[in-house]
Amino acid sequence: MKITNVEAIVLRQPGVDAAIADGSQDALLVRVHTDEGITGIGEVDSQPNVIKAIIDAPASHANAAGLGGLLIGENPLEIDRLWEKMFKRSIYYGRRGAAVHAISGIDIALWDIKGKALGLPVYQLLGGPHRTSFRCYASTLMPDTVAETERVVTGLAAQGFTAIKLGWGPFGKDAELDVALAAAARKAAGDDIDLMFDIGNGWSQADHAIRQVRRFEAYNPYWVEEPFYPDDIESYAKLADTVETRIAAGEEDVTRWGFRDLIERGRVDVVQPDVTRAGGISECLRIAQLASMHDKEIVTHSWSTGIIKAASLHFLAAVPRSNLFEYCVQETALNQELTHERFPLTDGYVSVPTGPGLGIEIDDEVVERYRVS
Repeated sequence: MKITNVEAIVLRQPGVDAAIADGSQDALLVRVHTDEGITGIGEVDSQPNVIKAIIDAPASHANAAGLGGLLIGENPLEIDRLWEKMFKRSIYYGRRGAAVHAISGIDIALWDIKGKALGLPVYQLLGGPHRTSFRCYASTLMPDTVAETERVVTGLAAQGFTAIKLGWGPFGKDAELDVALAAAARKAAGDDIDLMFDIGNGWSQADHAIRQVRRFEAYNPYWVEEPFYPDDIESYAKLADTVETRIAAGEEDVTRWGFRDLIERGRVDVVQPDVTRAGGISECLRIAQLASMHDKEIVTHSWSTGIIKAASLHFLAAVPRSNLFEYCVQETALNQELTHERFPLTDGYVSVPTGPGLGIEIDDEVVERYRVS
């Protein structure tokens, strides 16, 4: 089997609101085609036009090549070797940023091809499943007001979620509002629902973050997520070492080397790689092994479409100690419609797809409707 083409397709809904942190308004779909008629699909949750340029670019020199051209004629089943080839040949402009994001989407598509070729779900190729379903936490943006927060949390609880995460939005703009919103969420959730708060890089100083987390503790957060910029390792360490509440981070980190810093120097409690950014399923497996060595909990960041949902579930099924899944509930067309599979909840749990490869199918009509030419 040989790779014949690598497509990078930008999808974008009309009227994108670029002022909010909702990456499900657009997407980068990867399709890897083969000479045996098997097509693998992947996704990159990043800046879609940048990723398309990285995949489509012609080679400049030995260490600065576009990724798509590197794969033509290659055997798609040799996933680890192709990962290393892409990483090495993009190292001048890649290493820790968008190039690794692009590798991630291609890596997911290669695992999809391998599963389809062998007639097996990806989780079996990875040595799983340790679990076939995961408790979901509903993940959405933090509303601007107390009243809207109560309404949103009440609605999500009514859908059967036993855990809810609210993030970004107004967090970090006003210390008193931060606490009022956390209080409103707990009031609406009651005592039996776990609540997570994603600060979205909103707190710039460790001492301020320590004070805020201690104020949040009255509302029993399951974790507080990403209060600082990802490179502020010292602040993460100071916060994690000082407070009792779990500190979570990692959605903006890539590769095992980036996560080594976050785990060993940042000392966070919950590690959150995104399979469409951190290096794909292949690299996330290495990150999970590193996290396990340091007794850290792995919970993927998975916000965008049904593709990332499926890829994340297959990865998590291969991780022995993982038990939570981020379930994006945004009502955007790409999140709700890009895949035929809708990932229904049963008593707050979602099942890992069981079909060959990722076990999902793309809705081609949706692709054509939102495709950016």
